[in-house]
Amino acid sequence: MRIRPLAVDVLIAGVLTTVAVLLGQESVKQGWIELDPVGYLLVALVSLPVAARSKAPLAVLLVVDLAWFGYVTAGYWPVVGTFGPMLCVYTIAALRPPRTSLACAALMAALWIYAGAITEGSSMPSVVGQAVGFSLVLWRFGYVARRSAELARQLKREQDERARREVAEERGRIARELHDVVAHHMSVISVQAGLATFVFGSDPATARAALGTIAGTSGEALEELRRMLRVLRAEDAEHDDGTPAAPMPGLSRLDEMVERVRGGGVPVELRVTGTPRPLAPGVELCAYRVVQEALTNVLKHARGAAATVELAYRRRHIEVSVTNDGEGVIQDRVRTGSGHGLIGMRERAKLYGGAISIGPLSEGGFAVRLTLPTSAQAAARGDDATE
Repeated sequence: MRIRPLAVDVLIAGVLTTVAVLLGQESVKQGWIELDPVGYLLVALVSLPVAARSKAPLAVLLVVDLAWFGYVTAGYWPVVGTFGPMLCVYTIAALRPPRTSLACAALMAALWIYAGAITEGSSMPSVVGQAVGFSLVLWRFGYVARRSAELARQLKREQDERARREVAEERGRIARELHDVVAHHMSVISVQAGLATFVFGSDPATARAALGTIAGTSGEALEELRRMLRVLRAEDAEHDDGTPAAPMPGLSRLDEMVERVRGGGVPVELRVTGTPRPLAPGVELCAYRVVQEALTNVLKHARGAAATVELAYRRRHIEVSVTNDGEGVIQDRVRTGSGHGLIGMRERAKLYGGAISIGPLSEGGFAVRLTLPTSAQAAARGDDATE
């Protein structure tokens, strides 16, 4: 059960008042006048208003200090009325700026010194030391509480902002993955469906081949979508039947992608140089997706063009390029900066410390060139130049 702050303040006010009344009954033994009804009323005015200290701290402090001034002036034992003013100074220091709280602490110290000045036989050095010491200690405690609360609020804001950024980044990553999966496979399916419809009556064999490509491509798209859903649901890396989940696509599957695009009517040549070697899954997926997006753009916007995919394994990095001899829409999209796929390629390259260039060729056509470091050390050194 959560206790409300007002209920806590009311309880504190009741405790302070009870302690003050009990202490006031010792006044005669300490050489002060006995508390009478007026004295008890002033004790109540010094202690009870602290119940509202969180709602109106300055007003409560002024009322309490004024009641304490009257209590001391009437000749009652000053110690009995110190609890309320001391709590008010702490509260002001915890809730208000230092300039305001220091003034309130100085007011309490002045009243403390006034009480010592009108009391016969008081040791003023001791009184002044107590007045200043207690006021500064209470102010410091309140100030530290205020700073701690401010730092806690700032930390909460930073954590919320970090959480929002992480959510936004995750949404962007999911959007890129969905775009890569859906756009590429649907482009192949669209082309093959159009081909099958066109030759359905005149060339049944070609139509059957196109339908077979559609079946294979749609099955692969569904498998990648299922893989993404398993990741989003934070499931174990196994299917419900206990079989391991299929690995994320990598460079070893480039030939499959090239075959699909060829089936869509685009002549594609794949060239691999250097010695193939295992790479970090993220690096392989990044390179795979960039090639996938580049070929998808050829399918969608330069269907009559021929394309070449080149993969070069270097000592500390890999180089991937996709070129075509087509013209038109892709170049226009680069110049205008449109296209989620082009943005996604740049974001992927940046994420893995690579460099990417996207643009038309001087001799005609279009090229996407990606350089990716194959280790964290290479990325930190910037080893992305051709060796």
